[in-house]
Amino acid sequence: MVRARLIVFPIRGRNWCFSRSVDPGSACDAQSANTPSTLNELWTRISNPAKDKPTASKIELAIDFATTKMSNQWSHLEKAPPGSLKSKIHGLGLRLLSRVKPSEIFLKSISKEVNQVEITYPSSLNGRLVRRRLRHIAFRGAVIHKQYLYGSAVLLPLSSVFMVLPLPNIPFFWILFRTYSHWRALKGSEKLLELVTDCPTKQNFNEKTANENRSMKAHSKENCNNLRSPWVLVPSVELQKLLNLGDAADGLSESMISAICQRYNLNLMEVVKYRHSL
Repeated sequence: MVRARLIVFPIRGRNWCFSRSVDPGSACDAQSANTPSTLNELWTRISNPAKDKPTASKIELAIDFATTKMSNQWSHLEKAPPGSLKSKIHGLGLRLLSRVKPSEIFLKSISKEVNQVEITYPSSLNGRLVRRRLRHIAFRGAVIHKQYLYGSAVLLPLSSVFMVLPLPNIPFFWILFRTYSHWRALKGSEKLLELVTDCPTKQNFNEKTANENRSMKAHSKENCNNLRSPWVLVPSVELQKLLNLGDAADGLSESMISAICQRYNLNLMEVVKYRHSL
């Protein structure tokens, strides 16, 4: 069972932060071990006529292979000498990546292997409201990223005409990355919506009980009963204490955000984006 720990909290006014707590190295190592390293290995695994390898899995394997290669190339650009062409391309890429919405990054973190989500949120919030907000961001993400996926795919052939130029075709590779990113966000949206949507009757009963009794004991009982459900609500007194140190009008300061990120293993740059997101 693959469980994703989701951290949800208000960060500024009506802006809420949705982020996944990452165990360093675990997910990346598992994915790297399953991804072929050479074209020959990729072709061998794709051409394998095994019945347990559907066409969709082969396509995803090819996408993972291309993504790994792009990540390696990005690492080479990052190590380029300052002032060189590769260094300037890397700087341009960072500026473009800074415009990617944090909700997209969050949805991309929900992989197909995840079959349970543990939702940690401040103890003062209503668990039913938190789960409703998660369903909203998942449903909205599925609609938006499907539209952007089609739009990016249409632009790919148009941007390929720049291949005739002697310079790197930055528009093509950027649109290719955005196409892949929207595809991942779309799949993450669908998976998250599937996980946080009501399924068994037992979940509805437990959530109703938790709303009637706001004490931590009732929440703990709810979580114990929901261990086998696709979602588990975990109200956190510690997270609430950290939020109480922030300014209600201007939201959390970067020092408080940094403290929360360190406590729950969150990406600071991604979380800070939520302060200014619409």
